Amino acid sequence: MITRQRSAAGVFALLAALTAGIAIPSTAVADETTATAPKVNLLLDVSGSMRAKDIDGQSRMAAAKQAFNEVLDATPEEVQLGIRTLGADYPGDDRKTGCEDTAQLYPVGPLDRTEAKTAVATLTPTGWTPIGPALLKAADDLEGGEGTKRIVLISDGEDTCAPLDPCEVAREIAAKGIGLTIDTLGLVPNAKMRLQLSCIAEATGGTYTSIEHRDQLTDRVNQLVDRAADPVVVPKAVEGAGACAEAPTLASGLYTDREEFGKQRWYRVDVKPGQELRASVSVAADREVNPDYGVLLRAVTVENREIVRGEAAGTGRTDVISTGLRYPKAAAEDEEDEDVAEAVCLQVTHSYSPASGVKTTPGLPLEITVDVVDGPDQAADVASFGLGRGWWLLGVLVLVGFLAGVLWGWLSRWRVAVWRTN
Repeated sequence: MITRQRSAAGVFALLAALTAGIAIPSTAVADETTATAPKVNLLLDVSGSMRAKDIDGQSRMAAAKQAFNEVLDATPEEVQLGIRTLGADYPGDDRKTGCEDTAQLYPVGPLDRTEAKTAVATLTPTGWTPIGPALLKAADDLEGGEGTKRIVLISDGEDTCAPLDPCEVAREIAAKGIGLTIDTLGLVPNAKMRLQLSCIAEATGGTYTSIEHRDQLTDRVNQLVDRAADPVVVPKAVEGAGACAEAPTLASGLYTDREEFGKQRWYRVDVKPGQELRASVSVAADREVNPDYGVLLRAVTVENREIVRGEAAGTGRTDVISTGLRYPKAAAEDEEDEDVAEAVCLQVTHSYSPASGVKTTPGLPLEITVDVVDGPDQAADVASFGLGRGWWLLGVLVLVGFLAGVLWGWLSRWRVAVWRTN
């Protein structure tokens, strides 16, 4: 009897252990999935001007509600979605109170479509248009997690809470390096509103869209929510130093930073013998700048001897300018030196200058790509000529051209000689 009881106890213990072994990985997988889930915060203007009936014969608010219902039905399961309002609660004339009127209508997280639709149905156009304060709160709603983060701002007017410029707010959000994108949609926009919403989007690498019809609103919001679910590489925030000695060491990857006007940024990369460093940098003008600018990327030794450089110039026709470089390090002659890495310093400098009256902080956004790969068989050819194995192809083409010229000349002389004889 005792033996049977012990056997039964052993069986129960084994089952408990197996159950725990199964449950723990499942929880871990769920936590990992939640941490990497894409997040979208829909930021809706509910100010008094949303009462205007100029979208397909209905009010802007009614069009927005219908569009939201269709978007909520089509939201992918893997997307964590939230809804924040601005100007939805305070109908008075006190500016300070009106500029604090923003609230999270539905928290960012797994979507309960019925609950979200019910919350949207209660909205009534009410108060001010505090776009700047609402953007700050919307960014806080998306904190945490490693997935993509996106704010979709839908508004029918410019901000009414200056001097907190929403464009400056967007730049500050982008400067945090949290990989957050703001897309803006303007309902029946005027020129001033279009300019402000475009500036907000450009500051974070987002898009601006003018909306005149309800179907346009539904389609565009659906596109942006679906885009959040697409896998993307989110740049890692890094802070470059003012000199090579204090520079952070970067591994292969994609990084984002900010560089002030008239300053430079330094980074370090370890390159072993037989490897090749490939680096590129893009600097974006997220505000009005003077024409004629350039960007310089230099690779130097720790003794400040230049190895190679890449540079590019612009004249105001584009908002982003990029350049890159390659540095192949020759293989080591001794086996003992194969694992000894060389510290290569990367210096980023740009010559953008701010237009009159434009704020210089935060610095301009820059994106750095670093890739350390196995070097070519003959690294010296790449470093010296920039052609690699293509150098031998060029030599063959020159030789073939020379022989073809000699042959053509001989044939021409023979034909002339035959002509004279005849």
